[in-house]
Formats: sequence, structure tokens, C-alpha cells
Amino acid sequence: MSDLTHFDGAGQAHMVDVGDKKVTKRVAIASGTITMHPETLSLIQSGESKKGDVLGVARIAAIQASKKTSDLIPLCHPLAITRVTADFEIHRGLNSVSCTVTVETWGKTGVEMEALTAVSVGLLTIYDMCKAVDRGMTIKNLGLKEKTGGKSGTWIAED
Repeated sequence: MSDLTHFDGAGQAHMVDVGDKKVTKRVAIASGTITMHPETLSLIQSGESKKGDVLGVARIAAIQASKKTSDLIPLCHPLAITRVTADFEIHRGLNSVSCTVTVETWGKTGVEMEALTAVSVGLLTIYDMCKAVDRGMTIKNLGLKEKTGGKSGTWIAED
């Protein structure tokens, strides 16, 4: 377990000590996709859902989730996030909506979990708002695309 930073020498879970790390600009980009019936996608695209603007609400949910990550993931540090963007793209031919979130901070630890949590909640919000007409929606391909900052520098996913 020595390679897993959230465990001490005795194998007990603990919050990583970031006290001696340098403050750097940290950025993380994550994305994921929700697939659905073509009719559900048309409903989202038209903005005529009974619950309102699905993508607008999902955007706010994603941003809010990024700020609440340390409340949801037990060993995450609470962070002062400096910027969050949540973008949604409709893919007609694939009957899907993708969500890409970018989270930024100046701090001693990264924002990967904040970006991943934001994408998850954004897509779950789409599910929640549309489940009355399509319970078979599927969320997939959730993952980190890129991160910059900190001692480990830049990492970009291999697609």
C-alpha cells in the first residue's frame, strides 16, 4: 500500500498531508457522456421538458458539485476553487450528450476529483430531469482528460 497516498504505513486510511507542498495553479478537465432515446434527446434540445432547461440546470448542478466534492469524497481536501466551466454538447447521431468540466485553483493539491464529481453530477442531473420519459439512459466514459500543476506536472489521457 506504500504507493497509495491515502494509506499510512500501517495501512490505515488518512488524509494526505499537503502542508509542505508548493502553491501552484492546478487545472483538471474531465468528461463523460449520457446516452438516451432519440426522443429524449429531442426533448432536451428543444428546451420543452416539463422540468425546464435541462442543460442549464445540469450546468449549475455540475458547478455546485465541484464546490461540494470534499463533502462527498471522504479524504478530499476542501479547496478554494477559482474557476469552473461546465460545457454540454449534443451528439445527434449518437443520441447522447457529453459534459466537459474544467476546474481551476491555486493551491497545494489538485482538482481532479472536483472535475470528475462535477461531470458525474451534471450527467446525473440530466438523468433525473428526463427519467420520466427514459429510464434506460446510460452514463459512460467518465474520466479525467487532463491535469496540470503540482509536482507531477501535466498529464494528458491517451485516447
